Amino acid sequence: MAYKRILLKLSGEALMGNQNYGIDPQRIEQYALDIKKIHEHDIEIAIVIGGGNIYRGVQAESSGIDRVQGDYMGMLATVINAMAIQSTLEKHGMYTRLMSGIKMEAVCEPFIRRRAVRHLEKGRIVIFGAGIGNPYFTTDSTASLRAIEIEADVVLKGTRVDGVYTADPEKDKTAKKFEKLSFNEVISGGYHIMDMTAFTLCKENNVPIIVFDMNEPGNLEKIVVDKAPLGTLIS
Repeated sequence: MAYKRILLKLSGEALMGNQNYGIDPQRIEQYALDIKKIHEHDIEIAIVIGGGNIYRGVQAESSGIDRVQGDYMGMLATVINAMAIQSTLEKHGMYTRLMSGIKMEAVCEPFIRRRAVRHLEKGRIVIFGAGIGNPYFTTDSTASLRAIEIEADVVLKGTRVDGVYTADPEKDKTAKKFEKLSFNEVISGGYHIMDMTAFTLCKENNVPIIVFDMNEPGNLEKIVVDKAPLGTLIS
């Protein structure tokens, strides 16, 4: 049986495609078509997207910018990405709502939990931008927190690798992939899937995480609708 409500976490870097920065039109188009496939199955979809293709708050200090200021700059970068994915989804006939952790009424609704849930129940895709509106929190933490708030069945972390490995598979060809892991195994093994705040939120609230390759067309539908054992399930 398919998941009823999911939270999809996308990295900003993934939107770059083969570029060095910015948004690759082909990549965002592929993501929109994959999301449309699961939307046609009446899955309730929420999305959190990072901003690393434009600006990362953690870069701020090395460039002489105050960390808090840098984090807010990073939040604004996530809104740019959220607007881009919103526009692409709507081009393909899906209804969306963009909700922001920072008030900017000209482009986003402010995040109100009950309203977000109501949008989902009405079949709208809800995109959460600007993090949780506070510095020192990553978009992974935003994804975990929003997933808990909207009572999502699962957090789907779309990356460019097809799961969690014993080592970086792009550097170590002997790295082995895990099909399943417990939260405790991830902590004891030191596998960096999300930052600890994000990970602990999911652990304490029993929200499973699936790490999978979002760049392979069709993977999202296989995981959400068919519950195919792709990627790595952490529960």
